[in-house]
Amino acid sequence: MSEFYKKLGERIRDIRNRLGLSQEFVAKKIGINRVSYTKIENGERKITADEIAKLSKMFNISTDVLLDLRKDIEVIIESSGEEPEKEKQEIRISVPQKNLKKFKEVLLYILNKVGSKPNIGETVIYKLLYFIDFDYYEKYEKQLIGATYIKNHYGPTPKEFVKIVEEMIKGNEIVPVENKYFKYPQKKYLPLREPDLSILNANELKMIDSVLEKLSDMNANQISEYSHRDIPWLSAEEGDVIDYEAVFYRTPEYSVRDSDGGENI
Repeated sequence: MSEFYKKLGERIRDIRNRLGLSQEFVAKKIGINRVSYTKIENGERKITADEIAKLSKMFNISTDVLLDLRKDIEVIIESSGEEPEKEKQEIRISVPQKNLKKFKEVLLYILNKVGSKPNIGETVIYKLLYFIDFDYYEKYEKQLIGATYIKNHYGPTPKEFVKIVEEMIKGNEIVPVENKYFKYPQKKYLPLREPDLSILNANELKMIDSVLEKLSDMNANQISEYSHRDIPWLSAEEGDVIDYEAVFYRTPEYSVRDSDGGENI
Protein backbone atom coordinates (compact mmCIF):
# COMPACT_ATOMS: atom_id res chain seq x y z
CA MET A 1 0.00 0.00 0.00
CA SER A 2 1.18 3.52 -0.79
CA GLU A 3 3.02 5.57 1.83
CA PHE A 4 0.30 8.19 1.35
CA TYR A 5 -2.33 5.89 2.84
CA LYS A 6 -0.07 5.03 5.77
CA LYS A 7 0.47 8.71 6.61
CA LEU A 8 -3.22 9.52 6.12
CA GLY A 9 -4.19 6.60 8.37
CA GLU A 10 -1.81 7.83 11.07
CA ARG A 11 -3.30 11.31 10.79
CA ILE A 12 -6.86 10.00 11.13
CA ARG A 13 -5.85 7.87 14.15
CA ASP A 14 -4.18 10.86 15.78
CA ILE A 15 -7.23 13.09 15.32
CA ARG A 16 -9.56 10.35 16.60
CA ASN A 17 -7.41 9.82 19.70
CA ARG A 18 -7.23 13.54 20.43
CA LEU A 19 -11.01 13.73 20.24
CA GLY A 20 -11.34 10.72 22.54
CA LEU A 21 -13.34 8.65 20.06
CA SER A 22 -13.24 4.86 19.76
CA GLN A 23 -12.57 3.05 16.50
CA GLU A 24 -15.95 1.34 16.77
CA PHE A 25 -17.75 4.68 17.13
CA VAL A 26 -15.99 6.28 14.14
CA ALA A 27 -16.46 3.17 11.99
CA LYS A 28 -20.20 3.17 12.69
CA LYS A 29 -20.47 6.88 11.89
CA ILE A 30 -18.90 6.47 8.44
CA GLY A 31 -20.82 3.28 7.66
CA ILE A 32 -18.16 0.55 7.75
CA ASN A 33 -17.22 -2.21 10.19
CA ARG A 34 -14.45 -1.85 12.75
CA VAL A 35 -12.09 -4.24 10.93
CA SER A 36 -12.25 -2.16 7.75
CA TYR A 37 -11.76 1.05 9.73
CA THR A 38 -8.74 -0.40 11.55
CA LYS A 39 -7.19 -1.20 8.17
CA ILE A 40 -7.64 2.45 7.16
CA GLU A 41 -5.78 3.66 10.24
CA ASN A 42 -3.04 1.09 9.61
CA GLY A 43 -2.69 2.15 5.98
CA GLU A 44 -3.81 -1.29 4.76
CA ARG A 45 -6.99 -0.16 2.99
CA LYS A 46 -7.74 2.67 0.59
CA ILE A 47 -10.19 5.16 2.01
CA THR A 48 -12.90 6.36 -0.35
CA ALA A 49 -13.74 9.97 -1.11
CA ASP A 50 -17.14 9.47 0.55
CA GLU A 51 -15.48 8.19 3.74
CA ILE A 52 -13.10 11.17 3.69
CA ALA A 53 -16.10 13.50 3.46
CA LYS A 54 -17.85 11.78 6.38
CA LEU A 55 -14.72 11.88 8.54
CA SER A 56 -14.20 15.57 7.77
CA LYS A 57 -17.77 16.34 8.80
CA MET A 58 -17.45 14.31 12.02
CA PHE A 59 -14.08 15.86 12.92
CA ASN A 60 -15.49 19.31 12.08
CA ILE A 61 -12.68 20.18 9.66
CA SER A 62 -12.60 20.67 5.90
CA THR A 63 -11.54 17.88 3.55
CA ASP A 64 -8.58 20.00 2.43
CA VAL A 65 -7.33 20.35 6.00
CA LEU A 66 -7.73 16.62 6.71
CA LEU A 67 -5.70 15.72 3.61
CA ASP A 68 -3.01 18.36 4.18
CA LEU A 69 -0.58 15.95 5.87
CA ARG A 70 2.00 18.67 6.50
CA LYS A 71 -0.04 20.51 9.10
CA ASP A 72 -1.44 19.71 12.49
CA ILE A 73 -5.14 20.30 13.19
CA GLU A 74 -4.80 23.31 15.47
CA VAL A 75 -8.55 23.88 15.69
CA ILE A 76 -9.07 20.68 17.74
CA ILE A 77 -5.81 20.59 19.70
CA GLU A 78 -5.30 22.45 22.93
CA SER A 79 -2.05 24.39 22.93
CA SER A 80 0.45 22.88 25.36
CA GLY A 81 3.77 24.19 24.13
CA GLU A 82 5.72 23.35 21.02
CA GLU A 83 6.20 19.72 20.10
CA PRO A 84 9.57 18.45 18.89
CA GLU A 85 9.92 18.47 15.12
CA LYS A 86 9.50 15.03 13.64
CA GLU A 87 12.08 13.62 11.31
CA LYS A 88 10.84 13.72 7.71
CA GLN A 89 10.65 10.49 5.76
CA GLU A 90 10.57 10.39 1.99
CA ILE A 91 7.38 9.13 0.39
CA ARG A 92 8.21 6.33 -1.99
CA ILE A 93 5.98 5.63 -4.97
CA SER A 94 5.71 2.37 -6.82
CA VAL A 95 5.68 3.37 -10.49
CA PRO A 96 6.48 1.43 -13.66
CA GLN A 97 9.93 1.65 -15.26
CA LYS A 98 10.37 5.22 -16.44
CA ASN A 99 9.59 5.56 -20.10
CA LEU A 100 12.38 7.92 -21.06
CA LYS A 101 11.36 7.87 -24.71
CA LYS A 102 7.84 9.00 -23.83
CA PHE A 103 9.19 11.70 -21.50
CA LYS A 104 11.27 13.10 -24.36
CA GLU A 105 8.44 13.04 -26.87
CA VAL A 106 5.97 14.67 -24.46
CA LEU A 107 8.51 17.40 -23.70
CA LEU A 108 9.09 17.94 -27.42
CA TYR A 109 5.33 18.09 -27.98
CA ILE A 110 5.00 20.78 -25.30
CA LEU A 111 7.92 22.79 -26.70
CA ASN A 112 6.66 22.60 -30.27
CA LYS A 113 3.13 23.59 -29.29
CA VAL A 114 3.59 26.29 -26.62
CA GLY A 115 7.36 26.65 -26.10
CA SER A 116 7.53 29.88 -28.10
CA LYS A 117 5.21 31.67 -25.67
CA PRO A 118 7.21 34.21 -23.65
CA ASN A 119 5.97 32.78 -20.31
CA ILE A 120 7.04 29.19 -21.03
CA GLY A 121 10.29 28.73 -19.15
CA GLU A 122 11.64 25.78 -17.21
CA THR A 123 9.50 26.41 -14.11
CA VAL A 124 6.26 26.47 -16.11
CA ILE A 125 7.30 23.31 -17.98
CA TYR A 126 7.79 21.51 -14.65
CA LYS A 127 4.20 22.27 -13.65
CA LEU A 128 2.75 21.41 -17.06
CA LEU A 129 4.41 17.98 -16.87
CA TYR A 130 3.11 17.52 -13.33
CA PHE A 131 -0.50 18.23 -14.27
CA ILE A 132 -0.25 16.09 -17.40
CA ASP A 133 1.00 13.16 -15.32
CA PHE A 134 -1.32 13.56 -12.34
CA ASP A 135 -4.44 14.42 -14.35
CA TYR A 136 -3.92 11.36 -16.53
CA TYR A 137 -3.38 9.12 -13.49
CA GLU A 138 -6.54 10.43 -11.85
CA LYS A 139 -8.67 9.89 -14.94
CA TYR A 140 -7.31 6.55 -16.17
CA GLU A 141 -5.46 5.11 -13.14
CA LYS A 142 -2.47 4.55 -15.41
CA GLN A 143 0.88 6.28 -15.82
CA LEU A 144 1.47 8.58 -18.79
CA ILE A 145 5.09 9.59 -18.24
CA GLY A 146 5.22 8.41 -14.64
CA ALA A 147 7.90 10.89 -13.60
CA THR A 148 8.82 11.37 -9.94
CA TYR A 149 7.84 14.82 -8.66
CA ILE A 150 9.46 16.42 -5.64
CA LYS A 151 7.68 19.02 -3.54
CA ASN A 152 9.64 22.22 -3.18
CA HIS A 153 8.85 25.85 -2.42
CA TYR A 154 8.09 26.64 -6.07
CA GLY A 155 5.85 23.63 -6.66
CA PRO A 156 6.23 20.12 -8.11
CA THR A 157 9.59 19.42 -9.80
CA PRO A 158 10.20 16.31 -11.96
CA LYS A 159 13.27 14.56 -10.56
CA GLU A 160 14.33 13.09 -13.92
CA PHE A 161 14.09 16.36 -15.86
CA VAL A 162 17.69 17.57 -15.63
CA LYS A 163 19.26 14.30 -16.75
CA ILE A 164 16.81 13.81 -19.61
CA VAL A 165 17.31 17.37 -20.83
CA GLU A 166 21.09 16.87 -20.75
CA GLU A 167 20.71 13.81 -22.98
CA MET A 168 18.41 15.70 -25.34
CA ILE A 169 20.85 18.60 -25.62
CA LYS A 170 23.70 16.22 -26.41
CA GLY A 171 21.50 14.46 -28.96
CA ASN A 172 20.65 17.76 -30.70
CA GLU A 173 16.97 17.38 -29.91
CA ILE A 174 16.63 20.65 -27.99
CA VAL A 175 18.78 23.70 -27.29
CA PRO A 176 18.74 25.71 -24.01
CA VAL A 177 18.36 29.48 -24.15
CA GLU A 178 19.00 31.88 -21.27
CA ASN A 179 16.38 34.59 -21.40
CA LYS A 180 14.64 37.25 -19.32
CA TYR A 181 10.93 37.45 -18.60
CA PHE A 182 9.90 40.79 -17.08
CA LYS A 183 13.52 41.33 -15.94
CA TYR A 184 13.67 37.92 -14.26
CA PRO A 185 16.12 35.22 -15.49
CA GLN A 186 14.39 32.50 -17.46
CA LYS A 187 15.64 29.26 -18.99
CA LYS A 188 13.86 28.24 -22.17
CA TYR A 189 14.29 25.23 -24.44
CA LEU A 190 13.89 25.33 -28.20
CA PRO A 191 12.93 22.09 -29.99
CA LEU A 192 15.14 20.96 -32.87
CA ARG A 193 12.76 18.30 -34.11
CA GLU A 194 9.09 17.35 -34.12
CA PRO A 195 7.86 14.83 -31.54
CA ASP A 196 7.25 11.21 -32.49
CA LEU A 197 3.50 10.97 -31.83
CA SER A 198 3.35 7.26 -32.61
CA ILE A 199 4.17 6.44 -28.99
CA LEU A 200 1.27 8.48 -27.62
CA ASN A 201 -2.30 7.20 -27.77
CA ALA A 202 -5.38 9.34 -28.40
CA ASN A 203 -6.27 9.73 -24.70
CA GLU A 204 -2.71 10.76 -23.83
CA LEU A 205 -2.64 13.41 -26.56
CA LYS A 206 -6.06 14.68 -25.53
CA MET A 207 -4.95 15.01 -21.91
CA ILE A 208 -1.77 16.85 -22.87
CA ASP A 209 -3.73 19.25 -25.08
CA SER A 210 -6.27 19.80 -22.30
CA VAL A 211 -3.57 20.76 -19.78
CA LEU A 212 -1.81 23.04 -22.26
CA GLU A 213 -5.05 24.77 -23.17
CA LYS A 214 -5.90 25.35 -19.51
CA LEU A 215 -2.52 26.28 -18.05
CA SER A 216 0.01 27.28 -20.71
CA ASP A 217 -0.86 30.99 -20.52
CA MET A 218 0.06 31.15 -16.83
CA ASN A 219 3.42 32.59 -15.83
CA ALA A 220 5.75 30.83 -13.39
CA ASN A 221 4.29 32.49 -10.30
CA GLN A 222 0.68 31.87 -11.32
CA ILE A 223 1.10 28.19 -12.15
CA SER A 224 3.21 27.60 -9.02
CA GLU A 225 0.49 29.11 -6.83
CA TYR A 226 -2.10 27.07 -8.69
CA SER A 227 -0.16 23.84 -8.05
CA HIS A 228 0.07 24.70 -4.34
CA ARG A 229 -3.69 24.25 -3.94
CA ASP A 230 -3.73 20.75 -5.45
CA ILE A 231 -4.26 17.95 -2.90
CA PRO A 232 -1.24 15.84 -4.01
CA TRP A 233 1.05 18.83 -3.38
CA LEU A 234 -0.69 19.72 -0.12
CA SER A 235 -0.45 16.17 1.22
CA ALA A 236 3.33 15.92 0.75
CA GLU A 237 5.99 17.38 3.02
CA GLU A 238 8.66 19.76 1.77
CA GLY A 239 11.34 17.85 -0.11
CA ASP A 240 9.30 14.65 -0.31
CA VAL A 241 8.08 12.78 -3.37
CA ILE A 242 4.48 13.67 -4.27
CA ASP A 243 2.28 10.57 -4.21
CA TYR A 244 0.14 9.86 -7.27
CA GLU A 245 -2.54 8.17 -5.13
CA ALA A 246 -3.46 11.54 -3.62
CA VAL A 247 -5.18 12.57 -6.88
CA PHE A 248 -8.24 10.56 -5.86
CA TYR A 249 -8.94 13.10 -3.10
CA ARG A 250 -8.73 16.23 -5.25
CA THR A 251 -11.20 19.06 -4.86
CA PRO A 252 -13.63 19.76 -7.76
CA GLU A 253 -11.47 22.64 -9.00
CA TYR A 254 -8.67 20.21 -9.87
CA SER A 255 -10.41 16.90 -10.45
CA VAL A 256 -10.63 15.58 -14.03
CA ARG A 257 -12.22 12.28 -13.09
CA ASP A 258 -15.60 13.01 -14.63
CA SER A 259 -14.46 15.40 -17.35
CA ASP A 260 -14.78 14.73 -21.07
CA GLY A 261 -11.83 13.42 -22.97
CA GLY A 262 -12.01 9.66 -23.08
CA GLU A 263 -13.55 6.67 -21.39
CA ASN A 264 -12.49 6.11 -17.81
CA ILE A 265 -10.72 2.84 -17.24
